[in-house]
Amino acid sequence: MRNKRLSTVASFLLIIALLAGCSSNSASSGTDKGADTAASGKKKVEIALWLTPQWKGVFDATEADADYDSFFKYAADKFAKQYDKYDVKVNVQVVAGDQRDELLNVNLNGGTPPDVFFESAFAMGDYAHRGALVPLNDIVDDAAKKDIDQGYWDNVTYGKDIYFYPFSHNPGTFAYNADMLKAAGLESFVGGDNEIKTWTMDEYNQILKGLKENLPKDKYPNAYPMALYALNNQGDTWNLAYLRMFGSKFFDDQGNIAIADEKGIQAAQWLKDIYKAGYTNPGAESVSSNDANAMFQNQQLAISFTNAILFNNAKADMNAGKSPKFDIRLANIPSISGDPLTFTYVVGASVFKSSDATKTEVAKDFVKFFSSDPELVKASKNSIPVRSSVVAELKSQYPLFSAYDANAPHMFSFTGNVPGYSELRQVLYPELQAIYVGEKTPEQAMKDYQTKGNSVIQKARESSVLK
Repeated sequence: MRNKRLSTVASFLLIIALLAGCSSNSASSGTDKGADTAASGKKKVEIALWLTPQWKGVFDATEADADYDSFFKYAADKFAKQYDKYDVKVNVQVVAGDQRDELLNVNLNGGTPPDVFFESAFAMGDYAHRGALVPLNDIVDDAAKKDIDQGYWDNVTYGKDIYFYPFSHNPGTFAYNADMLKAAGLESFVGGDNEIKTWTMDEYNQILKGLKENLPKDKYPNAYPMALYALNNQGDTWNLAYLRMFGSKFFDDQGNIAIADEKGIQAAQWLKDIYKAGYTNPGAESVSSNDANAMFQNQQLAISFTNAILFNNAKADMNAGKSPKFDIRLANIPSISGDPLTFTYVVGASVFKSSDATKTEVAKDFVKFFSSDPELVKASKNSIPVRSSVVAELKSQYPLFSAYDANAPHMFSFTGNVPGYSELRQVLYPELQAIYVGEKTPEQAMKDYQTKGNSVIQKARESSVLK
């Protein structure tokens, strides 16, 4: 009888355990479904978008709580509300420009790259050569091709495929403190409010000398004429421009560096000479572009580098009381020919390869959406629009758009469209450092840069998936 009771109890406990297990499995199944499917019945999909600091705010840096991620958070919300394929969440992350490649390489090696990266195309080209990006040809329609000039598409096309969707472009120039030039008696060299002033080399040397000798020390203590920096590869595009000032082509017709010629060495010697003469900030070998930008905004430099985004942000900081207010204007980088040296960064989105086809689909759809939505593309005014329709609509409101357009015939391709450009950026600044600290002559530094740089290019050519 006792054994029968034990058997009955055991059977009862077994039934309870089985029921509990069924209940648990049922709950688990329901939870999984809830995690994958929204109340709307659409599958949930999360994608990651990374960007380096571009502009603050959705459409303007003066917006309340404006930050570098504001535009993409707004665009992601607008996209999710109208997207009928999936229930989408876009996770936006801002990464520092000098940490971009390290973070990307770590995540690529771990199989977890972001789905979308918004950045200047020049900085991301090597990822196309490495086979890490997917072509975007299928999301570029005829309307976009008609509205965006072919020159911009050429900048983002590798072989037959488009790897970046142009959103804006960001022309590089000088910025100068017109108040400081006037204080040094250099009023005749000051351009108009909506002008990108072009100086000859002789005029520019005269400006640097005049600032050094005549800038009032009581009003501008510890101030220098021109920014010079070589701590790392950031802002290196201006250094590449300086090395072209005396007429060097920089790259030959085969896409190899050819800077160690007479014109290239002359440019490197000019950098050394103005540095020794005290026409620049001291310690250039340990000064970064960020340091130089901060010095300029604090009126410790009269002339510095800028692009359209930095220029707009500087003016916004002045108006917000975050930095001293002064008359900031634009000038071209001079050249021995008398023509200005100018370049631009085409800024847009790329999509990284993923083992998840759905994420790739959503990422491409999101890129097309924010790159073509009639409202969102107007945010390109924070640099310079690539769309003719946006320029036509806004040029009366932003007169500098016309000034930038006038520079277009003088633009040079600073990358030379060569493979290995990201690694190539690591080769130049140590040679500039060697010039500034006296370890190498300008001639030797340019020869070493050419040799090391061409080795990088050749190696990259061999490993590129784009032939």
